[in-house]
Amino acid sequence: MKVKTSITLSEAILKVVDRRAKQFRVNRSELVETALQAYLDQLVRNEQNARDLTIINANAERLNREAADVLEYQMPL
Repeated sequence: MKVKTSITLSEAILKVVDRRAKQFRVNRSELVETALQAYLDQLVRNEQNARDLTIINANAERLNREAADVLEYQMPL
């Protein structure tokens, strides 16, 4: 369900939005919604990446030991 809302943008941003909306043949609302959704999706990915990095860093020493152990069993080229 779509809900009508009102936002305030700078003239410079609005000019770019209008130009891009015309370029992509969508209306202003569609462009703003698409851009906002992409930004929100990126925030979620950044949060997931930060959690993953925390887990990796917490286990880095053990993972590095395991990797070194595996490498010892590989045949030289």
